[in-house]
Amino acid sequence: MQPPDCDVLIVGSGLVGATCACALLQGGMRIVLVEAKPQPPPTPYLQKPGINELDLQKPGKDELASPLPKGITNELDLQQGQIDKFDLRTFAITRASERIFTNLGVWEKITAQRVSLFREMHVWDAGGPGKIHFNSAALNEPTLGYIVEQNVIQTALTARLAEFENLTCYRPAKVQSFNLTADETAMQVQLDNGQCLTTRLLIGAEGANSSIRTNAGIQYKRRDHGQQAIVATVQTAQPHQETAWQRFLPTGPLAFLPLTDAHTSSIVWSIDTPLAQRLMALEKDTFQQQLEKAFAFKLGAVKDSSQRAAFPLQSRHVLNYVQPRLALVGDAAHTVLPLAGQGLNLGLLDAAALSEILINAHTRGRDFGSYRQLRRYERWRKGDNFATLKAMEGFKHLFGSSNGILIRARNAGLRFTDAAAPIKQIIMQHATGSTGDLPRLAQYLS
Repeated sequence: MQPPDCDVLIVGSGLVGATCACALLQGGMRIVLVEAKPQPPPTPYLQKPGINELDLQKPGKDELASPLPKGITNELDLQQGQIDKFDLRTFAITRASERIFTNLGVWEKITAQRVSLFREMHVWDAGGPGKIHFNSAALNEPTLGYIVEQNVIQTALTARLAEFENLTCYRPAKVQSFNLTADETAMQVQLDNGQCLTTRLLIGAEGANSSIRTNAGIQYKRRDHGQQAIVATVQTAQPHQETAWQRFLPTGPLAFLPLTDAHTSSIVWSIDTPLAQRLMALEKDTFQQQLEKAFAFKLGAVKDSSQRAAFPLQSRHVLNYVQPRLALVGDAAHTVLPLAGQGLNLGLLDAAALSEILINAHTRGRDFGSYRQLRRYERWRKGDNFATLKAMEGFKHLFGSSNGILIRARNAGLRFTDAAAPIKQIIMQHATGSTGDLPRLAQYLS
């Protein structure tokens, strides 16, 4: 028998798929990456800019290493009129995800572009006096996490992947079919470009609408919440103070997430679908007025806003993460509500856990693609992902309820938790990825 063409074939080169590829490549495995979308053109501002925006944010920075771009005289001029330079899709990156990227040689490529930290988080209920405040100082940490744009992370991962020699990419290409070989020691994968490949393991990482999951016949439970998340970039009269802000409204939560400019934030407004459609249709000025009212003018007037996008909110969790020679990671296996920004972080932990199991088995000469090995990954990640999914659904039900008893209970709970420092510390440790059964890549490595 001929040896397989690769150790692992990953379908989907998004954030989770690319992270999984980096981890396995770093572990010495031979990887094939298949991506349906063509390679996008380089994003101009992500190339070496004439001005380092991160340096502009450093206190006491009197001089710049390079001159300002033509027509720009100061930092304020640089920021005005450029709100659309930020990617609409942003992610709250936990300290655990930061460690994953650091251990894979990706974090330095992210910070070389653009990243915003947040040291504090304020959460409050529009239906009462309940509120809670988190501060990284309580954990003796410099930050609670980071807000990073999707294309910043993707660019960094792409650059890291280009440094490996044991990677083969097919792009644009789609998987037409796949099936186990007769002896079940490999998976045979047929691409739409006519290429036929064999691999010890096939990983589906294409996101929520995974074709690998569908073609494998893996069932899942889905819940449509009747809401959409509106995302946009906004400038406010008052600075965000390196703080993540979230207000729970009866129609859904509204979050302002800090970006590199002190007055610029990324918003995620989860709201009932009919109202979301009306908000999306509003003129820019009217939308900004509705937004600042919904946020109770916490950061003053909304002075400017970018284009908007909206996507439906659904919860999804597969019944099985694995089959013989096949595994699902990230949104292909689970999607959660964006209440605490945990979706991508869960996917990155999937990638780190699966790669650890595969590399350990590969190093020991074991059959890393066997169902027995893959079940270890499923047992490791399924419970934690399911618990997070249910917790987010529970928060949505609790804060979206107009029941007077529930309103009083949730406000009392927020006030009690805010006053109970040990409980708050436990919540912060879990949310930042400082505790739990973490993969090795999510830990501090010497």
